[in-house]
Amino acid sequence: MTDPQDASTGDPRVIGETARRRTFAVISHPDAGKSTLTEALALHAEVIDSAGAVHGKSGRKGVTSDWMEMERARGISVSSAVLQFAYRDCVINLLDTPGHGDFSEDTYRVLAAVDAAVMLLDAAKGLEPQTLKLFDVCRSRGVPIVTFVNKWDRPGREALELLDEVEQTIGLRPMPLTWPLGIAGQFKGLIDRDSGAYTAFTRAAGGATKATATAVDAGTIAAQEPEYWRDAQDELGLLDEIGATWDEKAFLAGTATPVLFGSALSNIGVARLLDSLVELAPAPAPRPDVEGDDRPLAAPTSGLVFKVQAGMDKAHRDRMAFLRICSGRFERGMVLTHAATGKPFATKYAQSVFGSERRTVEEAFPGDIVGLVNATALRPGDTLYAADPVEFPSIPAFAPEHFAVIRARDAGKYKQFRKGIEQLGNEAVIQILRSDRRGDQAPVLAAVGPLQFDVVTGRLETEFNAPVMLDRLPYQIARLTEPAAVDALSSQSECEVLRRDSDGEYLALFSNKWRMDIIQRKFPDLRFEAMPAGSSVT
Repeated sequence: MTDPQDASTGDPRVIGETARRRTFAVISHPDAGKSTLTEALALHAEVIDSAGAVHGKSGRKGVTSDWMEMERARGISVSSAVLQFAYRDCVINLLDTPGHGDFSEDTYRVLAAVDAAVMLLDAAKGLEPQTLKLFDVCRSRGVPIVTFVNKWDRPGREALELLDEVEQTIGLRPMPLTWPLGIAGQFKGLIDRDSGAYTAFTRAAGGATKATATAVDAGTIAAQEPEYWRDAQDELGLLDEIGATWDEKAFLAGTATPVLFGSALSNIGVARLLDSLVELAPAPAPRPDVEGDDRPLAAPTSGLVFKVQAGMDKAHRDRMAFLRICSGRFERGMVLTHAATGKPFATKYAQSVFGSERRTVEEAFPGDIVGLVNATALRPGDTLYAADPVEFPSIPAFAPEHFAVIRARDAGKYKQFRKGIEQLGNEAVIQILRSDRRGDQAPVLAAVGPLQFDVVTGRLETEFNAPVMLDRLPYQIARLTEPAAVDALSSQSECEVLRRDSDGEYLALFSNKWRMDIIQRKFPDLRFEAMPAGSSVT
């Protein structure tokens, strides 16, 4: 057997296997259909037999990517999920993300691990606030975007109007690859701009299986739908005139976006989207380290932990770290080094993930997502490497805007409460703050959005049998500060200084901006540093 330590260097397959990888996230505003599209993509790749829906009819199975009970009950994604599968000659690593702004930190972490993103636009709503913020994140991280205009089988806006909004609002030049025949809500089929071919679709009952696609020649459809066909040809001619054609350099540079139309729930246009991702989305590229130097793909094995999740397997209650392979060939059993501590990390229990399902993975290549079980020492943003030391940029925590003291409702459950709080903090589900004044029995939860509190209380009760009480605090602003601020601000009203569990940083909390300005003027020698803002970044 190959020595695991040697498996990370000099493997001639690394470059070829990396070229086969496509790693992308599905992102959008809440209710635009991310989880439904994730199911539809898996269905068209023939890795599931029937697509579910969050609000599915009786007898329909639940959404593969929404594996948490809270997600299925509320019909929203509150945690990112990974689905890995083969399609054509490629290995797809598909990441479904939360759309709700309260979980923007999780989405940001996912975008640190992908090479492209599929942005869903609701045909009726277009660019919504959270969509705009996600575009900004992709732009800041250099992530190319493929746009899918969803729900075209329902009433909505005009196609040209939506494209104009994309270009005028976010500065991305639309490059439609397909064009709808018929207005939103009167969807007849799709025209392929490259070939001019027309495809009609027959939706399967309930949308659980693939829609039937039928090629129809131009003369036949022009006779059947003369008005819609004439309008479509006029619109396609206009797109040609303004130069809205495919430009690979502009796409990879993040200045233009290919656009496709369809309906995820009806499985219309999804196959074309999947093929476009295989053909157009970039394969993994060398990733810059903390010094700004690119880590070559063929360098010894390295990876970035972008997510930690517990409770996926109720039978074992284990904890899984999701590792994006950045270089080299990963082999199960190899011993990597944890860059943050310098300690060895064994990878005996390495798995590939498909929603809540998993299987043992023997090897992986750049772009792949590997699940490392019982990774109690790992946190989001950590780097693992073999042989040649490297550290990738960490993933910042966002500035929290909501705060609450949490206590165990039953004193006899304090041990379970403490264990649960520690685990959820390590997963970065929420930020945990502490102070000597409040003590360990009453930590403070700091959240980007209030729904994070619901996730914490729900998981503490269901996974740890530790019901809790929450008391909201009147703070609205957090600033990074220094230990000296603990004593300096102890006698000041409407502010408090606490220490963050994840990194030991001190946060000064203020009731409002007016109070913060007064404190800053009163203590000019203290450091008060702004954090990345979740509400403005994502």
